[in-house]
Amino acid sequence: MDWNPAYTWLVIALLLSLGELTSGAMVLLALGIAAALTAAVTAFGLSLPWQLVGMAVFTGILVPIGVFYIRPRFSPRGVAYGTTGTGVEKGQRYVTLRRDFDNASGLKINGDFYRLRVVDSGETDLPSGTTVVFRRFDGTTALVELAH
Repeated sequence: MDWNPAYTWLVIALLLSLGELTSGAMVLLALGIAAALTAAVTAFGLSLPWQLVGMAVFTGILVPIGVFYIRPRFSPRGVAYGTTGTGVEKGQRYVTLRRDFDNASGLKINGDFYRLRVVDSGETDLPSGTTVVFRRFDGTTALVELAH
């Protein structure tokens, strides 16, 4: 069995597609598909410059499709990654709780614990179960107002 340049493109396609398992951004998968299509172009006997042009064209078409059209379909509904602290929590009501190891008063926002400070009084120690309205972050401290 002779080594064919198409096999090299198939190995690259496989490695890129396997790399996608670590990222989830669909970029590596699009590049893997582009490399597989380039392997098909190589099977027709085209030279290396045409193979690289084919890879560039396939990448230019498939990466935007993968990122803008396919990736959103694999994200769970209602999940907005990277939104904590960008203002989407503003005005939401939360219930205070106590952290186990140091008895700190705080909120759980998107699964993460944040210490709190009341905007009006500067108070940082509220009883567990107090309803508060989130206003903004000051570093990693959640600035809140007492709910009426």
